[in-house]
Amino acid sequence: MSNPSSVVTELLTAFPQWRTQMYFKSSLTALSHAMEDQVLASDEQPLIIASFQKERFYRQEAHRYARIGKISPHVYVLAAPETDFSSVSDIYEKVAFTQDDALTQEWHLVVIAQNYANCLICREKTHLPKNTPSESAMDNSRRFEGIWTFDRQISQKVAEILLHRIANYRPELKRKINRALKLYCQEVKNTPNSKQLAIFDSPMVNPDPFVQRLITYLQAGQYKLIKANRFLMTKEKKERLLNSVTGAIRRSLNPHEILQVAVDKLGEGLGVCRCLIYRCEETDLNAKIYHEFLNDQISSVKKEIWPLKDNPLFQEILEIRESISINDVTIDPRIQDSQSPLSQLVTSCSILSWLIVPIFYQGKLLGMMELHHCDSIPITWKSEDIALVDAIATQVGVALIQAESYANLETLNEQLEALDRTRSNLVAITGHELRTPLSTIQVCLESLAHEPDMPEELRQVMLSTALNDAERMRKLVQDFLILSQLEGGTVEWNPEPLSLEECIDLSLSHIRSRQDQSTIPTIKNLVADELPLVQADGEWLVEVLSKLLDNACKFTDSNGQIIIEVEEKEDDTLEVTISDNGRGIEPDRLDQVFDRFYQEEGALRRSAGGTGLGLAICRQIVKNWGGRIWAESIGKNLGSKFHFTVPKFNPTPPTNSQTFKKNRRQSTQGSLK
Repeated sequence: MSNPSSVVTELLTAFPQWRTQMYFKSSLTALSHAMEDQVLASDEQPLIIASFQKERFYRQEAHRYARIGKISPHVYVLAAPETDFSSVSDIYEKVAFTQDDALTQEWHLVVIAQNYANCLICREKTHLPKNTPSESAMDNSRRFEGIWTFDRQISQKVAEILLHRIANYRPELKRKINRALKLYCQEVKNTPNSKQLAIFDSPMVNPDPFVQRLITYLQAGQYKLIKANRFLMTKEKKERLLNSVTGAIRRSLNPHEILQVAVDKLGEGLGVCRCLIYRCEETDLNAKIYHEFLNDQISSVKKEIWPLKDNPLFQEILEIRESISINDVTIDPRIQDSQSPLSQLVTSCSILSWLIVPIFYQGKLLGMMELHHCDSIPITWKSEDIALVDAIATQVGVALIQAESYANLETLNEQLEALDRTRSNLVAITGHELRTPLSTIQVCLESLAHEPDMPEELRQVMLSTALNDAERMRKLVQDFLILSQLEGGTVEWNPEPLSLEECIDLSLSHIRSRQDQSTIPTIKNLVADELPLVQADGEWLVEVLSKLLDNACKFTDSNGQIIIEVEEKEDDTLEVTISDNGRGIEPDRLDQVFDRFYQEEGALRRSAGGTGLGLAICRQIVKNWGGRIWAESIGKNLGSKFHFTVPKFNPTPPTNSQTFKKNRRQSTQGSLK
């Protein structure tokens, strides 16, 4: 029953000299109404054949055909049924065709009368998506190709094709259809012997030119409407993209998350082959790619090194402070040298069209956004697309500054908390370390002053006690001053080639001279002979060794053991290790022991004396010569190890400046004592 062939195709086969024209749905609606109104306004009984693609389109015009059906007995309406449309004889003849018939894609209206004849035959050209902001507007923009004409011969041929198709669907109408074919589709010669004149003998009325002008106006208006709709859709799409990027990056204060969200949204929104965002500054030589968006079958450049200093495009952006767009890199003069790093980059990344947009904030460069087109045909970067990427770059710059400000605020809060802890520790330690010896000194001096008859032996004990506590206070004040000078950068450093063995021996002699030999644990010096010289300031190197040894003695019992070892490393350094089997350190506190005023047992509950400044001083000294210092311990009462590195001496011819510094160091020796 169904016929897969198109009426338009059959007509063009019969009349190959005719060409189709493009129509919009709104234009076809106006034409159809004009043809129907002409029928309603006349007193003739024409042949009318109307074919609707779907039943729902027929229902919109059913009231008009109820009036037209009363005018002529030859009215035929075809449609694809969806609910209750069926083949039936009513006011007019209804013909339901199947869904696989070519008529489901076509729009036909044929009117043949005595004084006029016209037809409209079209088939749908494209199917536009329905998920648009204005579905009704897009429905009017549906395109059809076909013929609209007042040519009687064309109209008769179309009527013949459609009537034969109706006869296939409704065989019971064959007699009626044959009468219609004989009455409307056959030419009758006008002869004197004819008893009845053919209805087509009167001259055909020329169509009103106003209708043609109306259709032209509707077509032009529809083109303008489509153009306006496309512009609005494009603008809305870009606004949605900008809003989605802005909303996404403002929900996070993590710079890495901000950049990844921005690169994903931008790549998806613009449909580019590759999109990159990377952090850089104006003075950077290179940048590393961490954030990337890729389309299918595009090679990744993640973790690649991106050239900046040797990149003329990057240098041009720094100069003009604006984005750069390249529609075709193969003809761009800046990328013509095949040996240049930029040309090699373009080749390795298959870049054909390139857009580079800087991320600035108040004139400061924060990074770059790059869009790559890698297909075989170059594209032209539109000004509105470049403006959109510029707007997104501005939002990314603001978000990065906000994230950095938040991170700086967190760091500042941590520093303020550390400063507050330092202040509390300083008050506690100062109150304990100064008040206790001051009280002892005061008691001793008052006893000596008010008891002149005190035995000589007791007098010596009082004096010795006062002197020891005065020395304890002097060391406390000296540690405060040394750490203040080290952190303030006011210390004068005099590096020179030194023998590490001699420095260790000197520090051991200091330890033995300052402490009671009966309380010092066994110290084993396992330093090998003939170690290479080191480059350091001798006084401060001995200070580090002395404080680490003093710290080990303080937390190791007299029957314990301390070991000094030196190992030569491959990075031109010597690693010094001072280990003990004493009290040990909890593993989660190994980094804190080098903080100022750190006391493992608390400022007022410790069993060993000290200010908690010794290891902080060691860290500042080692840091100055570019070394590292760290601690190791398995846990409490399992001993500990302290390591630090010293650079080896790199022999170079001595200069007058070095000789002067050496003499000056010798002249100022003992300034810390």
